[in-house]
Formats: sequence, structure tokens, C-alpha cells
Amino acid sequence: MKKIKFVIITGMSGAGKTEAIRIFEDLGFFCVDNLPPVLISKFAELCLQSDGKINKVALVIDIRGGDFFDNLLGELSKLDKEKFIDYEILFLEAGNDTLIQRYKETRRLHPLAKEEGRILDAIKLERKKLGALRGQADKVIDTSESSIKELKEELKSNFARVELTDKINISLISFGFKYGMPADSDLMFDVRFLPNPHYVDSLRPLTGNDKQVQEYILKRPITREFREKFFDLINFLIPQYIKEGKNHLSIGIGCTGGKHRSVTFVNELSDFLENKQYHVITEHRDIDKDR
Repeated sequence: MKKIKFVIITGMSGAGKTEAIRIFEDLGFFCVDNLPPVLISKFAELCLQSDGKINKVALVIDIRGGDFFDNLLGELSKLDKEKFIDYEILFLEAGNDTLIQRYKETRRLHPLAKEEGRILDAIKLERKKLGALRGQADKVIDTSESSIKELKEELKSNFARVELTDKINISLISFGFKYGMPADSDLMFDVRFLPNPHYVDSLRPLTGNDKQVQEYILKRPITREFREKFFDLINFLIPQYIKEGKNHLSIGIGCTGGKHRSVTFVNELSDFLENKQYHVITEHRDIDKDR
């Protein structure tokens, strides 16, 4: 069993925890906001029973939990005993003046304002209550001067997994030009120059999913040369798109009718990318037309 990564997001109210949880969601984390600390262990058990479907989790746990929050460190100590769970504490903070200004702009009530009345007094009390937790944090980020974009870059650099394969989903679609091109493809490739099985009587009723068609297309020297150059290009492009922050890439491959050549190459490219551990979804849009 692979270990599950937990990030406990906590810190000062108004320091950016709401934005942080949205960023973690974009990074592929399973996110829960305002989880009572007493439920951490139970939630961890459920994640361990997910058969790997949940492998990275971000939880916002803060002063809104009231009396439950006071036992956060005690509940986290239970995770230390879990063999297949690693956790980090991310603490977000900001200066008093910044927090006061943010509360004035949003006109929201500080969680401790009912106890203290004035915003500044509530902030000081919260800072005192969080002192021990801040001291045990693995990462402290001061957002006083940070924009949302800067916070996103900071979190990505610290918590995004290194593997490129986890950062992008790839959709492959075969289609026939005579039925129109897919409007949502980021990249479009035309394979109508390849040998066409449509003109072979025994292959015409078959599709690119059939071995006979695949062998007919792939054995030709022009096909082998194209395949090598095409896959090399795709292999180069995907990391470049990831660096630019793209999390979904759609690639369309078309031939005349969308039944033989395009289907064959979508299947070939799918196998190639899956072997590199990318997440791939394939669709043969026009494979059943004119059959």
C-alpha cells in the first residue's frame, strides 16, 4: 500500500486558508474545509480503505472548530502511529494590520470576535491560541504581501508532486474529416497520407481496433517513420504544456472516415502515453458511422 499524504492547513483567520484549499484542490488533493480534529483519525481510516483512489489530502482545521480545535495536536499524534500516512502542517499567517484591513474589506466577523469584541483583540487571542501549533508547523507562509497568484506558486513549489504524469489529463480522439473536426482539440493531426485500408476489400468492414488493419497500416515504412517523429513530438510537448500550467490536453487525430487510420494511431498513442504513466482517455468518435 502506498502512503497517503495529508496536509493540515491551519493558521490565522484571514490569512488565506480559503484560497489555499482551492489551490490544493487544483493540485489534485482531496480537500475538506473545517474538519473537526476529532474526526481526523476516522477520516484517515476511510482514506486508507479507498484502494489508492485517495492518495493526497488537504484539510483546513482552524479556530472555527471551537473547543474541538484545542485537541488538534493530540489528534495529529494519532496519525504518527499510522504506517501508511505522512502528514505536514502548513501554517498561514499575516500581520495584524493586514488581517484587520482584510476583515474591514470583507465585512466578515472574526471567529473570536464574540469573545473579544474588537477585531484586534480577537486577532491577538487567536495568535496566542495558535502559538504551540505554529511552533510545530512544517511550513509557515506569511501572506501579508502575497497575491493569490504568488500564494499559488508558493504552494505549488512546496506541495505539488514532482511527477509530471500527475499534473495533466490527456484526451485522445479519433475522427473523420468528412464529419467535421472536433472543436475542443488543443492539437490536431491529419493522418490521411498513410496507407488507407478502405481500399482493401477484406479490411474495409474492419476498424483500427482490429489487428489486421493495424498491421496493414503500421508495417509500412512511411508509417514507422511518422510514428517515431510523431511520438517524439508529443513526448516533448506534454512537459512544456505542464510547465505553463495546463492540466488537460486534448489531441485529435483524423483520417477521411475516422474508422481505420485515425483509430489505429489513437490506440498506438494511448499505449505509448500510458506506458509513461500519463492518465489517458480515448474516444473513437466516428468509428461506427457508415457501417
